[in-house]
Amino acid sequence: MQVKQHQVCTRCVMDTSASNISFDQDGICNFCTSFERQLNEVVFATDETRAIRRAAFIEQVKKAGKGKRYDCVMGLSGGVDSSYALDLAVKEGLRPLAVHMDNNWNSELASSNIKNLVAGLNVDLYTHVIDWPEYKKLMQAFFDADVIDVELLYDNAMLAVNYSQAKKYGIKYILSGSNSATEGMPMPEGWNWRKWDKTNIKALGKLGGVKLKTFPVVGTVDYVVNRVIRRIEWVPYLDYYDYQKDQALELLEREYGYKRYPYKHYESIFTRFYQGYLLPEKFGVDKRKLHLATLVMSGQMSRDDALAMLQESPYPVLEGLETDRRYFLKKMGWSEADLSSYLARPEKRHDLYPSDRAFWDWMRKTYQAYSSRTKA
Repeated sequence: MQVKQHQVCTRCVMDTSASNISFDQDGICNFCTSFERQLNEVVFATDETRAIRRAAFIEQVKKAGKGKRYDCVMGLSGGVDSSYALDLAVKEGLRPLAVHMDNNWNSELASSNIKNLVAGLNVDLYTHVIDWPEYKKLMQAFFDADVIDVELLYDNAMLAVNYSQAKKYGIKYILSGSNSATEGMPMPEGWNWRKWDKTNIKALGKLGGVKLKTFPVVGTVDYVVNRVIRRIEWVPYLDYYDYQKDQALELLEREYGYKRYPYKHYESIFTRFYQGYLLPEKFGVDKRKLHLATLVMSGQMSRDDALAMLQESPYPVLEGLETDRRYFLKKMGWSEADLSSYLARPEKRHDLYPSDRAFWDWMRKTYQAYSSRTKA
């Protein structure tokens, strides 16, 4: 097999660690070209255009929530994106129910940030605490299967918990901190797995001897029911604003005593260890490339600064890596030999195990074909 020569995009910082990357004659990659083609209208919209879109959307949310206790659900992780989105929603006069999914890996800093934020904004917070023994067994099953996306468990459960609260209160809009300005770059093939794959979660759990009892989970059919029948919309709320991450951090620090994390999604101890150590060591994946490339393309960081950051360790303080390593081993009940064995084993694809990806792909193609016919 021919080894692909290492190459870095001349415009962003994506490189050949992404298996499906390609470059044009100027060395510009397909990832930033896709970002430019699909998201420039959102990321670089004029203030006037954003204001019109935002006012219309907020009116829709308030109208749909009239007479109800809340007019929207707001997923809250404690990260800057979701925290700033909650601040903006309240200041626009919306009445959100903040929803947090606690999988027992929260850092103390994240817990403090969430507490200060909801108190300062005077909003209700619903926290769903995952049953740790069951969740631990599911995580172990994913590790034993050697698949890349262990965080499929958290992400899927987060979707399920937010939808359950929207259903409970008859809410039509779930607002999230996801956004094009910091997350718009398409995910490289093989760097994660489809977040709605309940079949894959159950199959991997079964292989590990785990039967789901309390774990919240959603699949493709659940998506259709929530989106089409219940008409619950999941909205990247920050796309209605000129989202500048540094400005958002400064506001959160000033008004709520918010404390920063070194990198995106590091509010979770596991996510920090997973993205900062396990992914690079076992799978050769550094997700900072994707995050930093998006910031470069949205004009929030220079390419030179992004490249310089990638020369640094995912753990800015090496003592932090050792602390997280010990914490992970203790919490998972692993020995150093267990960790070494895990890192040494080859990766296996998620679809080597039962999955509903084929069903999802068929549903998507059917919907696209139907949409094309109705527009013709």
